[in-house]
Amino acid sequence: MLIRILFNRLPLLRDVRFWPIAGQAGLVLLLVGVGTLLGRNLTQNLHQAGIPIGFDFLSAPASFAIGEYLIPYSPSDSIAQALLVGLANTLRVTIIGIIFATLVGFMIGIARLSANPLLHQAATLYIEICRNTPLLLQLLFWYFVGFAQLPHIETQPSAIAGSYITNRGIAIPWFTLTSGSVTWLLLLSLGLLAGIGLRRFRQGDRPQWWVATIAIAILLAAVLTQTGPLAIDLPRISDTNQLEGGLQFSPEFTSLLVGLTLFIGSFIAEIVRAGIQSVPQGQWEAAQALGLKSPIALLTVIVPQALPAIVPPLTNQYLNLLKGTSLAIAIGYPDLYFVANTTFNRAGRAVETMLILIITYLSTNLSISLLMNAFNRSLQIHDR
Repeated sequence: MLIRILFNRLPLLRDVRFWPIAGQAGLVLLLVGVGTLLGRNLTQNLHQAGIPIGFDFLSAPASFAIGEYLIPYSPSDSIAQALLVGLANTLRVTIIGIIFATLVGFMIGIARLSANPLLHQAATLYIEICRNTPLLLQLLFWYFVGFAQLPHIETQPSAIAGSYITNRGIAIPWFTLTSGSVTWLLLLSLGLLAGIGLRRFRQGDRPQWWVATIAIAILLAAVLTQTGPLAIDLPRISDTNQLEGGLQFSPEFTSLLVGLTLFIGSFIAEIVRAGIQSVPQGQWEAAQALGLKSPIALLTVIVPQALPAIVPPLTNQYLNLLKGTSLAIAIGYPDLYFVANTTFNRAGRAVETMLILIITYLSTNLSISLLMNAFNRSLQIHDR
């Protein structure tokens, strides 16, 4: 009776559009209420235990060393600086891993569709092994079995193409800036701007003015500096058996990168295979009728049509790769989780440290999702 009276007095309740909105509002209120209750209980429990809550500890000295860092760091720096170092290390592995895993996934996925039985079986074996073994086990394998079998640096291994592959890490030749690099950059920038301006000013002329001005800028830079903008830095082994020079990769970083690349690459390979097979067979026949060879037809006709089906599940694998970097603590690579765990053990701020981890991983994953969703929307627009 009461429900009937309410329906008669309040016409809004009879509107079918009202109930979904009311349900969403009720869910939000429920979540806010549960969150408030949990927060209050947590605050009271910490207060009774005499444990302070807050983020003031971030300004305290970290007082622990980090083996690898992309930004300047020393134990006397703050905990916030240490967490930034861990975040930079995580993003380093994530970005490089996404690139390599995508390349491996596309190559293996295409190999799975090969008519060559040896290539097909090899790709299938790789996928089945990597997909059906835990990522942690693969990381431990590459760290303790892979690098442990490399030549020990104490034996002074010989360089291979100017590179050293040892149990202490990998070092390859790399470029370094010379004293005249600033002059080179300045003159090349001026040459490029001058060339663009001249080309627009004399649009109808045949000579490519921008090419001529860049050539003049290169000649002037070579005359003024009497050196190139870059020099090759060759790695070497010091008297104390340490790798010096070149571009160096530690065993921990390399093991993590290889493990993540092969593990995520195996899932991407299946995504690529399914995406390519989703393209109608008639597209292959049309490309062959135009005289396109199979590799050219695959890259220019089939893969672009398969991308709308590949990109959404590909995004999930990129997110899994980022989350998988947290397993780096098992092999000692100082990623964000490793640094946060060390911070918790020293500062005793478990709640704040976990909140920092959750917010950081969440925001980073959402950023990757936004970029991939934007890329996916652009593919759909082009298809139309």
